Amino acid sequence: MRRPGSIPKTLAGLVAGGALLLGLGACGAGVNSEDENLIAGKRAFIEKCGSCHKLARAGTTGVAGPDLDAAFERALIDGMKRDTIEGVVYRQIEQPNRFPQLAVTDPEDNEPGALMPANIVKGKLAHDVAAYVAFATAARGDDPGRLADIGVEKSTATAKAENGTLDIPADEGGALLYQFAKATAEAGSLTINSKNDSGVPHNIALEGNGVDELGPVVQDGGVSTIKVDVEPGEYTFYCSVQGHREGGMLGTLTVE
Repeated sequence: MRRPGSIPKTLAGLVAGGALLLGLGACGAGVNSEDENLIAGKRAFIEKCGSCHKLARAGTTGVAGPDLDAAFERALIDGMKRDTIEGVVYRQIEQPNRFPQLAVTDPEDNEPGALMPANIVKGKLAHDVAAYVAFATAARGDDPGRLADIGVEKSTATAKAENGTLDIPADEGGALLYQFAKATAEAGSLTINSKNDSGVPHNIALEGNGVDELGPVVQDGGVSTIKVDVEPGEYTFYCSVQGHREGGMLGTLTVE
């Protein structure tokens, strides 16, 4: 069992190598919450990285990749500087395939999955994301200033089926959320549509009371659709993409 606060093995080698990257980053003393680079970095991190990584200050809950708070907590306690962490993160973004130990794993069976995509953010934006992660990792409390205005907003709204059709769109920013946390429908034949305008792959799936249906995975404006027969009771709708349900992309359907 990993000691609380220690660096996961998947990142240990990379963090150790990060000690050689001093000078690559601009995060550290003098950086503040009004910095335009940090603001851009936080926005991009939520949209491009949050579906795989947990980072408390960003409000992201992904579990397919390393928890970025836990990854550096021990190193910070031991004296690693945040500008060193920025260099580590930037190098990981730039060349993820150099580190096969960073392959994402399926949280249910612990089997290796795909590596983090190369160039998920590029150029200056990659530096901005690295700067924000270094600024926010393992930091207590909430982001201050203008950074506090950027985050994942969790819906509490309820969708209602009309004429046997229920629309449950995915979060437009790519977060592990649907635009509705709950839904209601009448018993009988039901079509559930989930439009996904983001570039992060999502789908719609439904389980409960003998139903177990998965829709196609879509992105960039695609619509994931399932057709089911439902009886009175409670069901769970969720995204079946690896790690998304575990990261909080689910809700409750009540059938009356």
